[in-house]
This record gives sequence, structure tokens and C-alpha cells, in this order.
Amino acid sequence: MSLKRAVNAIQKLYPLRYADSTWDNTGLLVDSSSSTIATSSSNTSILLTIDLTKAVVEEAINQKVQLIIAYHPFIFRGIKKIEPFANPQHDSLIKLISNGISVYSPHTAIDAARGGVNDWLIEGVTSIDNVESKEIIEPNSEDPQNVGMGRYITLSNPIELKDIVASVKHHLGLQHLQLATNDINAPIKTVAICAGSGGGVFNQLKGKPVDLYLTGELSHHEVLSLKESGSSVIAAHHSNTERGYLKIVQQQLQKELADTKIIVSTKDSDPYKTV
Repeated sequence: MSLKRAVNAIQKLYPLRYADSTWDNTGLLVDSSSSTIATSSSNTSILLTIDLTKAVVEEAINQKVQLIIAYHPFIFRGIKKIEPFANPQHDSLIKLISNGISVYSPHTAIDAARGGVNDWLIEGVTSIDNVESKEIIEPNSEDPQNVGMGRYITLSNPIELKDIVASVKHHLGLQHLQLATNDINAPIKTVAICAGSGGGVFNQLKGKPVDLYLTGELSHHEVLSLKESGSSVIAAHHSNTERGYLKIVQQQLQKELADTKIIVSTKDSDPYKTV
């Protein structure tokens, strides 16, 4: 596996032009392919993670992977100097380069893509057969019917909120969710979906009826306003709405890179725990 071949595979699935380049930092963020370790390694493996924490970096080193695909950008703002003793991310950066490990971030390209994480979240609400209509909340100009940020769906047959809560828990592999509602038995007909932090995307829905908002996180005042307006909100914590999708990325990449070992991180987890 060459780094170029791996990057081509992920960009075939999730083109960078789908990402929100106004603020996001996607693509190949660390290129270690010229290092002696990378060029001499016979190991061909990729590690998938949501966040590139110190624990995940150690996992990647122990697994001797060549590439980490980190959903969230490891490098988000410009780096003017590297200070490994003051900044744990800089320490990780040095370790990654020293061990010949490159890093790629697809982030909002996966959010926007057809069949990406937001479409995957629909499956946690209902079966595709029960989706009467689906709209992209922030359409991408290239393919506005299928690509863009967020999803707004209308169900053919309403589902009681308590049943959707159980379904979302199962889909995300979670025991607990945050729920804001005036009626746990409310029939749900329309649902707005946005992985991660949905506030900015949901603002584009003004005027549309929304029975339920499903996202990772919203601010206190955003949730309060939606509940006061008669809508319900499910919040699963930011990365919990994304992590389960890594198995889909694994399957898709394995088809493109049949001779490469694709690993989903066992050390990656949401920073919040319910205690």
C-alpha cells in the first residue's frame, strides 16, 4: 500500500470537494511517507479513529500502522512552533512522524457524502422503507439532492418518540442518551439530523416543522428554545454520533484496498462518560 493509493481510495469515497472548506481542515495533514521507517516497512495497515488522542497514537505505534484516518482534524489551526512539553498534540505529532505514520482527516466530507454519516444516522431512527422524503439541509452545489450537511426526513408512518430513543441507542451502541421533550410518547413525523454539533445546520431549517432533532450536541439555549417550541431533541454527545460509522468506513475501504489491513481503534472513545 502506498500512501497515495490509500488517499485516492478515501477521496474516491469521500471527495474533499464535499467538505466545508470555509472552516474545516481536511485531507492529508501529516505526510510521513518519506521517512526511513515508512519506506522500509512491509506492513500495510490503516487505523481508523474519530479523535487522535495520545492513547490512539500509542495504539497506532504498537500496531505499526502506516496511516491513521482520523475523522476529526488532528491539526486544525496553523502551528507556528512545535512544543512537545507544553502541548500534548505536538508531542503526538513528533511521535507519529518519528514512527513513519501519516494522518488523513476526511471530517465534513464524510458528513456531506451520499451514504455518509448523516445518512447512516437515519437508519437509527427508522428503516429506509419508512422514509417518505429526504432533503439535504445545507446542499452541496455539485449534487444538491444527495450531498451536503444534515438531513431532514419525513416518515411515511409516525413513530412514537420512546421507540425512536430505543432504536437510536441500539444503532449507536449506547446505554444512555440526552433527551429533551414534552412528551416521551409523542408521535414523530419529521426529523432533522446532524452528526456532531448540529446547531449551525439546524438554523437553516427555519419555517420547517420538526418533531425531533437528532444530533451529538447543542448549547443549553438552543435545546431550551427547541423544546419550548414543541420539538424534542436527542443528543448523544458529539463523537458518539460518528464513531459507529467507522465500521462502515472500514468495510468500504477494505473493498478499495483489499491487500491492506483496516483496523478500527479500540482506544478511541468519547471524552464524556455517564457516571
